[in-house]
Amino acid sequence: MKTFLIISLFIFSIIGYAQNEPIVIPLWENGAPGFEHLKNEPEQAKDWWVKNVHNPSITAFKAPDSIANGTSVLICPGGGHRELVFDAEGKDAALYLNKLGITAFVLKYRLAREEGSPYDLNVHAKEDAYRAMRTIRKNAKEWNIDPNKIGMFGFSAGGEVVSMVAYGNGDGNPQAKNGIDKMNGKPNFQILVYPGPLGIPDEFPSDAPPAFMVVANDDECCSGPVVKIVNGYRKVNRPVEAHIYAKGGHAFNMGYRTELKTLASWPQRMADWLLDNGYLEKN
Repeated sequence: MKTFLIISLFIFSIIGYAQNEPIVIPLWENGAPGFEHLKNEPEQAKDWWVKNVHNPSITAFKAPDSIANGTSVLICPGGGHRELVFDAEGKDAALYLNKLGITAFVLKYRLAREEGSPYDLNVHAKEDAYRAMRTIRKNAKEWNIDPNKIGMFGFSAGGEVVSMVAYGNGDGNPQAKNGIDKMNGKPNFQILVYPGPLGIPDEFPSDAPPAFMVVANDDECCSGPVVKIVNGYRKVNRPVEAHIYAKGGHAFNMGYRTELKTLASWPQRMADWLLDNGYLEKN
C-alpha cells in the first residue's frame, strides 16, 4: 500500500509539472535526516508567512514550454530564519522568472530562529539548500532544464542561505547510495536581494558563482554585505554586478511594495543581467 501511494504521488507530480501547475516536492522521502519523527508535523501559514517547516521541500513553478530556455533557479525566501515570506519573496519571484522562460523552485527550509526550533542556524538550512540543488540537478533531464544553468536567488535571510551554499564545498559524495547525494550542489550563478551577513566569507573562492545583487543604501542590515561581496569578488576577479539604490530600506520584495520608481523596476535590471550573461538563451 505504501509503495502504491509513493508511485501515485510521483505520477501525479509529473503530470502536474507537465501542466505547469506548482508542485510541492519533499526533499527526503522519509523526512529530514535525524528529524524523521517530525516529518508529519503540519506547517503553519497565515497572511504573508509560512513557518513550522519540518519536512523541507521545493515548490516547482515550470516555465511555459513555448519560452522555456533551460535555465532554472532555486529561490530562498527571507524571514529572519523565524518564518518564510513565501508569497512575496517566493511565489512572486518564481512567476516573474517564469515569464523569462526560467523554471523556478521555491525552497521551504528549516528555521533555526523560530521559537522552540530544534535546528542549528549553521547546519540545517544549508543542508536543505544543498539537497534542493542536488535534487534539481539530478532531475534536470526529466524536468527539461540545463544542469549547468542552475542558479540560486535569495532575499534577506534567504540570501544568507544562498551564501552558505555558493561559497562552500558543493561536491557530492561519489560513494552515496542515493544518486541525488552524488550530485554537485553549487549554483552556477546567484542573485542576492538585500542579503544578510551570514555565510559571507572573509576571503572568496576563485570559483565563486557570478553574482547579481540589489540593495538600498539606507538598509542598515544588508547594504554592508553587498559592498563586502563586491570588494571580495574584485579581489579574486569574479563577475559581479550590484545595484545600490539611494533609499528604500529593507524588504521591498519584487518591487511591488514601494512607490519609488527605481526600486519598482529593479527586476528589469535582473532580467537584463540574465540576458547579457546568456541565461535566457534557449537551448
